[in-house]
Amino acid sequence: MHRSSVKFYLLLIIIFSYHQNVFAQTKVIGYLPSYKGLINNIDDIDLDKLTHLNIAFLNPDKNGDLMLNDTMTCIFNDKGDRVSRSELETVISKAHQAGVKVLMSVAGALLPGCSGDWLTLLTPKNRIKLVDNLLKLVDDLQLDGLDIDLEGSLLTRIDNAGNYIPFIQALSSEFQNRHKLLTAATASYEGGMIPSSSLRYFDFVNIMSYDAIGPSWGTSEVEHSTYQQAIEDIEIWKKRGLTKDKLVLGLPFYGYGFGRYASNYSYKDIVTEFADDDIRNDSVGTACIKCNYITYNGTITIAVKTKLALQHGAGVMIWEITQDSHGEKSLLNVIDNEIRNFNRIKK
Repeated sequence: MHRSSVKFYLLLIIIFSYHQNVFAQTKVIGYLPSYKGLINNIDDIDLDKLTHLNIAFLNPDKNGDLMLNDTMTCIFNDKGDRVSRSELETVISKAHQAGVKVLMSVAGALLPGCSGDWLTLLTPKNRIKLVDNLLKLVDDLQLDGLDIDLEGSLLTRIDNAGNYIPFIQALSSEFQNRHKLLTAATASYEGGMIPSSSLRYFDFVNIMSYDAIGPSWGTSEVEHSTYQQAIEDIEIWKKRGLTKDKLVLGLPFYGYGFGRYASNYSYKDIVTEFADDDIRNDSVGTACIKCNYITYNGTITIAVKTKLALQHGAGVMIWEITQDSHGEKSLLNVIDNEIRNFNRIKK
């Protein structure tokens, strides 16, 4: 065999091995909301403990445009200004320097007023332009891919109209050619799940295993994200055909309050405000009807959920990373320790 041919085949083997390692890598995916601030948060995140960073949320305007004059059309920062290209480039660069892949998370549970109508944008006559704009944005910003986060009734209506699968197919085809990632976030209830037929097109799927109860929904006296819920959600998706290498378990870094407590708490705020309580547990107060309590995931539950995710899936997803505490009470540290222990046992 000619020497140049040998080099060529060696290069192919190296590339193949690299991609195998990338997809086999235990995933730790942190969402970073733009409205919490990109620049002021990126330096505060322990990027060494993440594999992927999902910037949330990207929406097109009514014309399907994503960026005009180096300014995003429908994504805002913590000051209420439209995010600039330079802000995104700074965050993406810092993450890449730490070896973290960066995706833009598309849509979200609550769409901003500037967002175009996704039902209209994904019709056949408009879909081509939107897909082209998404591809251009990924290329221009040197993103590693997109995370599709169409949710709830909007997802169901798009799918019923026959426009969800063609949208995902179009992105998947182009992303495979570009060696980019296409992922999704999904709930696990009827009417809020991505269709099973779409699973083949995603590199992995983030299961949002939380929010069983909240400020305006659910039955009081229960917790919003139990270990049992994680078990049940994983089983749902295994039965729907999601394979272990694509299954990523979502973990909450926040809690909900009832009675005399505020409605919403970041884990960081819980640690700060209730430092005298045993925050390893999953509640402040007792979860009961008309009681005063806060429901969240403490260090013990995050640890056992991480083990569960490693046994049945490819890793964990965090909503969202700015809500973590620091030091020994950091949930990201708990996750990192569990992954290290798991990999040590495997060896």
